[in-house]
This record gives sequence, structure tokens and C-alpha cells, in this order.
Amino acid sequence: MTLQYRTARPGDRPAMEALDGSFRTDTVFEVTRSEGGFAVREVPVDPPLHKVFPPDEDDGDHPDGGGDGADAEDARTFVALDGGVLCGFAAVGYASWNRRLTIEDIEVAPGHRGRGIGRALMDLAAGFARERGAAHLWLEVSSVNAPAVHAYRRMGFTLCGLDTALYDGTPAAGERALFMSRPCD
Repeated sequence: MTLQYRTARPGDRPAMEALDGSFRTDTVFEVTRSEGGFAVREVPVDPPLHKVFPPDEDDGDHPDGGGDGADAEDARTFVALDGGVLCGFAAVGYASWNRRLTIEDIEVAPGHRGRGIGRALMDLAAGFARERGAAHLWLEVSSVNAPAVHAYRRMGFTLCGLDTALYDGTPAAGERALFMSRPCD
């Protein structure tokens, strides 16, 4: 089967919500604080970590637009289909005040990873960013999601910031939020 990509439709929501976004990793990114700032380094974990994300609460987003308050015209969700079965998606939103396209969520089903689907979804997001006049793409990723950090780096993203308290009070308490960006080419 060939992969197909398109803008999400309302009927895609159940498949998007059911998509397995879990991952396994034998390394994580450790954030250390010093008087002069922060350091981020990759460290091994033994045993390997298996992370399963809790279901998202319904925040009013819909599959043909992103969240974070973006107007529907400035938001898109793209899906990847393999033989008609949804195997990945990317939800994005554009903010004109800083010309930023935020990758709000991007997931690829475990059995479909390593086939270029995440890159193709990111390319669709970058195309939408160019249509909107975005200067850069931006995303947030957990410090324990080393596979995603490596994938984003291969796609041209670099670390641009972090938040040591973003996940406090959530099931991800103790993890750090890493912010990554890349120019919109």
C-alpha cells in the first residue's frame, strides 16, 4: 500500500485519539541547573523507559484545526493513511504576532515509525507555515522522549529553550519540557 496524506476530517478524530503515541527509550535528556544557567545531556537509563501518554482531555480542538487558541484558518491537522488506516497525524497552529507555527502534536503509530511518515507530516506543516508567512516552526517535547528529540534534530530542529516546571502537578512531573525550533525555509 502507498501512504496517503491529507487534511484531517471530523470523522478522523476517533482514530487520532486511539493512536498509540507511546515509546521506548534507553536514553533520556537530563537537565541540570547551575548558577550560570542550564545544561542538557543525554544519559542512559536502565532498564529502558516505556512511556505511555495519558489520554488528552477534550479541549475543544477539532481535527481540521489546531489548538492553543488558533483560529481555524490559522490551524490545521494533517493525517497519514496506510491503506485507509490512520497511522499518524500532526496538529499545528499559526500565531501571526511572532510568525510562529507551533507543532502542537505529532504522532506516528509504532508499527509505522522509521518510514518517513513523521518527516512527511512535518513537511506538510512547513508548507502550511510558508503559506501563513511563518518565520519558524516551534515545538515542545519531554526530556524523556529521546527518540522524538533525535527525529526532530534530523528534521533540522535545534534546542531553543526549556521549562523545568511545565509538567509539575501532572503525571509527567519530574520531566522537563524542551523547546525546539527551526527556520521556515
